[in-house]
Amino acid sequence: MPQSPGYQRKPSWLLKKIEHTPETRAVRHLLRDLGLNTVCEEASCPNLSHCFGRGTATFMIGGDRCTRRCHYCDVATGRPAPLDASEPWRVAEAARRLRLQYVVVTAVARDDLPDGGAQHFAATIRAIRRLNPQAQVEVLIPDFKGRPEALRMVLEAEPDVLNHNIETVRRIFKDVRPQGGYDRSLELLARSKALAPAIATKSGLMVGLGERADEVYATLRDLRAVGVDLITIGQYLQPSKQHVPVAEYVPLERYDLFRRWGQELGFRATFAGPLVRSSFHAGELLHASQQLDALARPAQGVWIPLEQA
Repeated sequence: MPQSPGYQRKPSWLLKKIEHTPETRAVRHLLRDLGLNTVCEEASCPNLSHCFGRGTATFMIGGDRCTRRCHYCDVATGRPAPLDASEPWRVAEAARRLRLQYVVVTAVARDDLPDGGAQHFAATIRAIRRLNPQAQVEVLIPDFKGRPEALRMVLEAEPDVLNHNIETVRRIFKDVRPQGGYDRSLELLARSKALAPAIATKSGLMVGLGERADEVYATLRDLRAVGVDLITIGQYLQPSKQHVPVAEYVPLERYDLFRRWGQELGFRATFAGPLVRSSFHAGELLHASQQLDALARPAQGVWIPLEQA
């Protein structure tokens, strides 16, 4: 893993306090009642209070144990339990109770399963559609070890957005995602667009891991070349001393540069800011891109203002 002198003091714009409001407690209680996991909690997301306070969450299916050990991620690694066939319906019921108009579902990597958990994703999409016919659905999927048939299973359930995060630039990819592959991620996104061109594709990057600005641009260019429509860029935060250290707290003005690059490269929408995460305000990102399409404006892309990040 890349080395650094140790913890760096966080700048003021990254200091966020966990707030225990009636709204956040209500969401926690609902999740416990239905026996559901969220990436918000399992990955120690800094936006947890913000999202729970708005009555939303990113559901994490397939259990709370991941078969991979990525050096940036706080989700526990271990031997997963067998899939729970009732989980898709419990996710759908949670979305119904929360009255969600936009539902984001991710999962732990399940390399122990022949399909990597793809059918479980598909079942969850269909259950959400059944109980919440008005809702849009975004899935944030693992790479399924590059299995085309697994990706096809998910796409046949017709999510509105197919998201797969590349996470970092090619040079340091293996340092932080040793069980993944930069080109494998690009191939998955390209295959998704080829198989289901009407389904929006999305990806995300962490910055502050030691990448150079020109490498960020090259990664954005690679993603756009395989047809990715939506892009998110946010600051990496070190979950513990056992995780890869922060190399840099990226200054605010550099996110302006990232957003400008996103426009220039032709992404339908670009969301960049220190606390941006792949599922943060995900519905707004898609809706911003759809409004641009409806206006038939040139494909220069849009962005969400930094103050919302």
